[in-house]
Amino acid sequence: MKFIADLHIHSRFSRATSRTLEPELLSYWARKKGISVIGTGDFTHPAWFSELEEKLVEAEEGLYRLRPDLLETVDTRLSQSCPSSTRFILSGEISCIYKKNGQTRKVHHLILMPDMSSARRLNDRLSLAGNIASDGRPILGLDSRDLLEMTLEASERAFFIPAHIWTPWFSLFGSKSGFDSIEECFEDLTGHIYALETGLSSDPPMNRLISALDKYILVSNSDAHSPGKLGREANLFDTALSYGDMVGA
Repeated sequence: MKFIADLHIHSRFSRATSRTLEPELLSYWARKKGISVIGTGDFTHPAWFSELEEKLVEAEEGLYRLRPDLLETVDTRLSQSCPSSTRFILSGEISCIYKKNGQTRKVHHLILMPDMSSARRLNDRLSLAGNIASDGRPILGLDSRDLLEMTLEASERAFFIPAHIWTPWFSLFGSKSGFDSIEECFEDLTGHIYALETGLSSDPPMNRLISALDKYILVSNSDAHSPGKLGREANLFDTALSYGDMVGA
């Protein structure tokens, strides 16, 4: 089946985001825009993670939907032409600020997790590295390579995507604080990177001019800071509706 997925969003616990960011309104706006799968955003934040555990129930493998009573409330606000339900996939963005090879690096990463228990394991590890309750997108003094290692130790099915790779200050290829190659950033774990996020500041045709990116899937997401901004960029999948099939694609 073909469907639209927006994997990178935020909760109300991230800086400069709308206070209306809650699962119910995210589901409402996703359905209004025809988006079948949205990231939860910010699963590393303890309060948001607790809310996700309370309000979401398992749907297809690795995907979640609103609790039935909450879903019924959303249904009453939508026309019959809107999709019947939206799925959530556990996602979060982490800001790594650290020194490597004599330079200060500031790199953001998008992480997808296959289930709540895996996300909880990663959260427990990250809480030892810094204050993950300070922001929905926590700032940690972790080397990107080490964050990737922690993520894979939490779950070998986790999916790690360098975020908005051309943003000058906070990305893998950022001109102000990034790297000149993927290998310099991830070293021996580079083989575990399969996708790169173009971000709102570039597009796939621009990225495809660079041969070093040829073996990577390019994804793009809204990085929404309010429910109404969902889907301003998104991904078109043609696969079964499950975490495994999406990651496989």
